[in-house]
Amino acid sequence: MREIVLATRNQGKLREMAEIAEPYGIRILALPDDVEMPEETGRTFLDNARLKAVHGHRMTNMPVLADDSGIEVDALRGAPGIYSARFSGPGATDVRNNELLLQRLRHATTRQARYRAALVLWDGEREWSAMGTWEGEILESPRGKGGFGYDPLFYVPELGCSAAELSPEDKSRHSHRGKAMRMLCSLIAERL
Repeated sequence: MREIVLATRNQGKLREMAEIAEPYGIRILALPDDVEMPEETGRTFLDNARLKAVHGHRMTNMPVLADDSGIEVDALRGAPGIYSARFSGPGATDVRNNELLLQRLRHATTRQARYRAALVLWDGEREWSAMGTWEGEILESPRGKGGFGYDPLFYVPELGCSAAELSPEDKSRHSHRGKAMRMLCSLIAERL
């Protein structure tokens, strides 16, 4: 089984991505505690994923997978976008980010949104990347106890529920990150 370090401190992402990678013969390892995450200075999700993957490889000398993902809300002209995790400022939490999103949308006439994920794997010589999107809309109040981030507010019309109401398996099957991760795993399974 190939081993890849995942450049994240988010345990939800670690679990999701490890479950997807396993059938491809890829074992996802947690980033060592002593490795600091770099500042996300990129202008796109892909830029930030690349920055984290290259930094993680320098720190671990192993193949490193990094993702940058977030939610884009049409009524907010794509915000919070690359700032999704820190939308509510220093010390941002999922709860505070969700509250701020609802506050900003209180007079919105449209609630269309999408999750977007960019994944980059860097092994020191080669880069593989994949993108995924998941279309939906923002609810007026949270629903569901699963998931993380904006999942309690992200309603998926074709499934009739929020992302937080899905089982982990169903979320992985439909999500932006799940789509990108399966694409990336199939690209690298034979080449790494």
